[in-house]
Amino acid sequence: MRKRIGFIGLGLIGGSIARAVRQYDPDYEIIAFDKNKQALALATQESVIDVAVTAIDDNFHRLDYIFLCAPVACNTAYLKQIAEYLHEECILTDVGSVKTSIHTEVERLGIDRYFIGGHPMAGSEKSGYGNSKAMLIENAYFVLTPSTAVPKEKLARYQAFVKHLRAIPVVLDYKEHDYVTGAISHLPHIIASSLVNFVRDTDTKEELMKNLAAGGFKDLTRIASSSPTMWQHICLKNKENISQILGSYIDTLKEIKGYIDRSDEQALYHWFESSRSYRNAIPGSSAGPIKKAYAVYCDIIDEAGGIAAIATILASNGINLKNIGIVHNREFEEGVLRIEFYDEASSKKASELLQKFRYIVYER
Repeated sequence: MRKRIGFIGLGLIGGSIARAVRQYDPDYEIIAFDKNKQALALATQESVIDVAVTAIDDNFHRLDYIFLCAPVACNTAYLKQIAEYLHEECILTDVGSVKTSIHTEVERLGIDRYFIGGHPMAGSEKSGYGNSKAMLIENAYFVLTPSTAVPKEKLARYQAFVKHLRAIPVVLDYKEHDYVTGAISHLPHIIASSLVNFVRDTDTKEELMKNLAAGGFKDLTRIASSSPTMWQHICLKNKENISQILGSYIDTLKEIKGYIDRSDEQALYHWFESSRSYRNAIPGSSAGPIKKAYAVYCDIIDEAGGIAAIATILASNGINLKNIGIVHNREFEEGVLRIEFYDEASSKKASELLQKFRYIVYER
């Protein structure tokens, strides 16, 4: 009998997982529900899914996996509707970055023996099925938070499934997950958004901050372009952890403010030196919760056709560009031109190719 998998929600993450399933295990029959009919139509047209449904109905019977890929609050609400379609061989999972609320509801409904929470720690500042791609979860950590009632065989099967999709399974307790992601994913998004809003609110009448803030500032705050609805839900569903972590971070900001107010040279040096050392020790081989930007910088002469020449070299060698542009504020960047790619392999290939053509290239 053909293996079957169902998706409730076919946005960036759901669409990417569906694409990965289609790419690495094409024998699966994929059923998808989404309120966005355009997403369903496109996924059907691209042969990513086999069956598109506009309601959670009998199409969700006899599935091997059911993925809840809607916003965090919506996933919890869908549990009641999906409960009647669960069977002993079925694995029910989600992709939300907050796990406590859904685990609590799963236990309350008595369906915890089917549930293994999931969180692929990958993403993009862009949302929606149109931005999904199979490689989004490739080499990304995929956290699994099994309910205590789930048989070990099911967990092993799900781990093998995740590996088959080229992701890296990591098993955590759901409460530990929410605390960890609160610090390394949720807090950075809040900081990025608050920094953008701070610059907006304190800018000069001529908007000098906005116009001079290219380069490093845009890289630092890139994640502030993420879905407002998604982050509203995350903050409300993980509010205890986020509030605690924010409080600790505010204390840290007060501490560094004190160093500056007191002109404490030694403390300032140690603070920046220790952060540099720790940051440089963070492994870069696997994707974390915030998607890495793959970019190279290179020097070009300011002349007509300079950018076009580089674009032609890369395109003729099959390298796709995500973005390209002149860096006007190079206070923290080397290189006149910034070229961004979709993946690390393309970035490395481009760097080698441009150096072969005698361009001076700076990698980060």
